[in-house]
Formats: sequence, C-alpha cells, structure tokens
Amino acid sequence: MKKLWILFLTVAVTAVFADPAQLTIVNRANNGKGMLCKLQNKKSILFLEGTPAEMGTAHGQLLNKEIKGMAERVLVVAAGYLVSKDDWFFTRIQEVIKRTAPYTPPRFVEECDAMAKAAGISVADGRQMNFFPEMFHCSGIAVKDKATVGGQVIHARVLDYMRDIGVQQFATVMVFMPQERNAWISESFAGFIGTVTAMNEKGLAMGEMGGRGEGKWDGLPMSFLMRRIMEECATVDEALKLMQSTPLTCDYYYVISDKSRNMVSVAAISGQPLQILKPGEQNPQLPTVPEDTVFISAGSRAKALSERLQQNFGKITPQVMMEIVKRPVAMASNLHDAIFLPETGIMYFADAGAKTVACNEPYYEVSLPELLAYYRANIKPAAAGK
Repeated sequence: MKKLWILFLTVAVTAVFADPAQLTIVNRANNGKGMLCKLQNKKSILFLEGTPAEMGTAHGQLLNKEIKGMAERVLVVAAGYLVSKDDWFFTRIQEVIKRTAPYTPPRFVEECDAMAKAAGISVADGRQMNFFPEMFHCSGIAVKDKATVGGQVIHARVLDYMRDIGVQQFATVMVFMPQERNAWISESFAGFIGTVTAMNEKGLAMGEMGGRGEGKWDGLPMSFLMRRIMEECATVDEALKLMQSTPLTCDYYYVISDKSRNMVSVAAISGQPLQILKPGEQNPQLPTVPEDTVFISAGSRAKALSERLQQNFGKITPQVMMEIVKRPVAMASNLHDAIFLPETGIMYFADAGAKTVACNEPYYEVSLPELLAYYRANIKPAAAGK
C-alpha cells in the first residue's frame, strides 16, 4: 500500500499585498437570491443566499451553460472509470448516493436538485456531478508564528485532480450565505455545491487530500462534511468535534486552521478514530516538520515541501508560499491552488489554464468580508425588479 505523508504548518503576514478586487456585475438571479460577477473581467464570482431551494435555483439560473458543461465532463470521468476499473460508473455512483443518503443532510440534496432543474439538466445528472468525488482517490499546508513574517496563519491548499479533463474552464469562486448559518467562500466549479477548498466568515479554513478506502461509503460524503463544517463551525476544535461525531466515508486527510492560530492535520480513516497532529509534531515516517508548521502531502512531494519550508522558515509570506507550492510540490494534475489568511478573511487563488498547471498561473485576491459587503450593497436592485 502506498504510504501517505502528513505534515502541518502555520504562517503569518503583516499586511495584505495585492490590489483590491475589481468586480463587475454580470447578472442577478430572477429570485433575488444570487448574483454573478467577474473579477478583473477574468474570474467568475458567484454569490448565493437564502434557503437551499433559493440558492440552488439561483445557482442553476446564473451558471446554466457552465453546469451543462460540467455534466458533460462527468461522462468523460465515466469513460475513464470504465477503462481503469472495468466497472460501470453509473451503477457505482448510484450505490454511492444510496449508501450516503442516511448521512447526507436533506438540505444539500434539495439545493442540488433545485440547481439541476434551474440549469436545465436532469436531477440525476446534478447528483452525479456532486457525488462522483467519492469514487476517486493533493497537498495542504498551514504555517504561523516563528515560521512566518508576522506570525499570522498562512494556509495553503493545492488541489491535484483531473486537470486533463478540462473542468478548469468552469472554475468559479462561490460565496454561500445560507439562511441562519455561517457565510463562507469556496474555490470551486459550476454545479458543485459541496467544497474541497473553503474558508468561512468566522475565520475557519480547510482543505483535503484523498487517500484510499474506495467503497467505504456508509457516511457523510467528504465534500458535504467540509460544507457542514464551514456552515456550522467557527473554530478548529468545533470542526474536530463535528468530525468525531459523524460517520465518515473513505479515507481522507485534512488541514484545518482558524483565526485564533489553532491548526491541525487530520487523518480521517473510515471506521477509525481521528488521527490528529499539531504544529511541529514529528513522525518517524514523515520528512522533517518545521516548528509552527503542519502539512499533508505524499511521497517525493512531501520531501520537496519539507525542504522548502525549512529553507524559508521565518520568511514565509503569501508570496513566498506561492513559490513553495510550485512543482514538484504541485503535481502535473494541479487544478487549483488557494492561500487563506483566516485572520483577515483574504483568499488568493489560481486556476489551471488549458495547458498549464495552476501553480504557474497568476493568483487573484479576494476578501470574504469585502465580498459579503459588496453583495449586500448590490443585490437589492434585483429583488426590487430592476
């Protein structure tokens, strides 16, 4: 069995260093519960608020073409699954949906179905694109205190996943404002209502890395677990409590950080207690974990990551972190990268290009507090019928 290396880190900065986000409104949802914008005329920012049905309907209306494109990508995934596994994808995805159903909050299914209907795709297609990550089995880093240039937390998330099937053309930053729950931001894709890369308004950030355990589907799907944590938790300790009280699927590894400078890495192996590592904790199976650091990675990537963290110890800023996570820490399948500053609500993100990995693309900066204020100041004309 392939060994999986797990490490953690924490970083601090003294000031935001990028220009403020420049947003242009593209469209508002007919129900007054969503808005689509462009950041610097290049990156899509989707805002959603309200009940599950309201958010799903706004999502489907505002990104209908992109959602249909994502549904087509699932067919590519299905073909690859048939070749690699000698198994029929659609039979297996129905098994995933059925076995995770007792553990999946109904509000997520309601939102997913409303999104599909508003986008003009079948309910089955909408569910398939949201559950298929459970069938396939990245790097994560957090640094702080002595590791950074100011002590604040810098939390990096590297997603290495299926860049070759072209889903990056549907990359979308999503800001969710669910009724009576935490608002949060996700570096995501059209039609995907869960998350694998996120931070909430309370200053809690999280990323994941897939392991083994395919077929262990009697639990809450990973992407919906992360969404629950974003919407229901404010601290690392609250996130761990939710994870410990919830049946989980497959084998996943997480880095979680919060604005109080608490951070952990977590090995969540289905059917076993959580394995939690704190900053700087050493393990004989791991490359050296610097002080005030946690990270998750695997194989030679972990070795390169450990070396770069040690070389830059005490000098890490968001810009330095962008260099640290470049190849070979990121893989050839590098789909997107995000760097969170939980203490200020800043996120820097980069998406893969048509033929380039995300870590070689420009990063863009957004502020969750500023995005929330922008939405609330600009959504009202749609609600008034303008």
